[in-house]
Amino acid sequence: MKYRTVIDRSLLVTPATGAVLLALSLAALTALCAALRIPMADALVYRAEGAAVAHGTELYGFTVTRWHLPATYPPFAAILFVPTTWLPVPVLKAAFAVGNALLLALLVRLSCRFARIAPRPAALLAATAAGLWLEPVFQTLLFGQINLALTCLILWDLTRPPGSPGKGFGVGIAAGIKLTPALFLLYALLTGRRREAATGAAAFAGTVLLGALVLPGASADFWTRRLYETDRVGKAWIVDNQSLQGLVARLLHTPAPGVVWVVVAAVVAGAGLWTACRADDRWGVLVTALTALLVSPISWSHHWVWCVPLLAVLVAEGRVRAALAVAAVFGARTLWLVPHEGDLDLHLPWWQQPLASPYALLGVAVSAQVAFRLRIVGGWSRSSPRP
Repeated sequence: MKYRTVIDRSLLVTPATGAVLLALSLAALTALCAALRIPMADALVYRAEGAAVAHGTELYGFTVTRWHLPATYPPFAAILFVPTTWLPVPVLKAAFAVGNALLLALLVRLSCRFARIAPRPAALLAATAAGLWLEPVFQTLLFGQINLALTCLILWDLTRPPGSPGKGFGVGIAAGIKLTPALFLLYALLTGRRREAATGAAAFAGTVLLGALVLPGASADFWTRRLYETDRVGKAWIVDNQSLQGLVARLLHTPAPGVVWVVVAAVVAGAGLWTACRADDRWGVLVTALTALLVSPISWSHHWVWCVPLLAVLVAEGRVRAALAVAAVFGARTLWLVPHEGDLDLHLPWWQQPLASPYALLGVAVSAQVAFRLRIVGGWSRSSPRP
């Protein structure tokens, strides 16, 4: 395969070396988590959501952990979280840690399939070992988040052959859990894959219906009220938020960027979809993912696990320097180096702004670069199969 040599040369390891690197990486991560007594706060929120469903208590009225975290996902997600109540908390945390490590390995494999490369197992092991320390992946493991699971579900669906039975179903289910993947359905519709878009929309509608049947009160509460209370998710202006709203709020030194953010998000959404629909399939999917992360009111740093398929595509195209630069952005953790205690995020000087919003700026830069390539070369050929 054309790009196999590129990726294998970029990771010159034997199978034994790859296995050792992964074992050492996992051991170091486990030791760090134990030393810091990581609480896995989001996993505890999921457990509380599942308990609310199982016990028939109010889903959107509780807060848990010392950070007073509420339930923020649709009722369908809470139904899926019921099994988390079957395990003691220590076992649940261990299950999330092991599960997310395995999901990272799966995401690396799916990303290679998405990028149309076939690296040797040694390279996959080494890539997984390194991927654990990308900040979005690292934070996903520490919080006990489900970002890797959702990204794997979406990427698995998108990389299935055209015309596969139920293609679009996975994206629809992901949208039913966390809403923002719904932008992929619009992307499919705009690129002429109406059957795929319809399947995904039907799957999403099914999640809403199931939530309404099982949790009618919570469903009415979520879809008519909670969905629009984005401040319940967290403060939009803190450095944790790597969306456009967070970037604009910090730039303007205001906790409520209001109409400025809305206008910027609308422009970026339109430009992103325009670019995605005209790029080749790989970059189209990546730009759609980046656009969803940018225009969402809240995109915590751990939501940006799409950095893994982005890196795979860059390596597949032989753009190793660009891949190293992107890996540096997602590994440097500059957002945590700027003052961010209390409301210091709102008082950053101009020179610290890029350090506080690295992912949002990179997302804009990548999308702009893809759009620039479209103007220069007149677009990509779509003769290759769609993902």
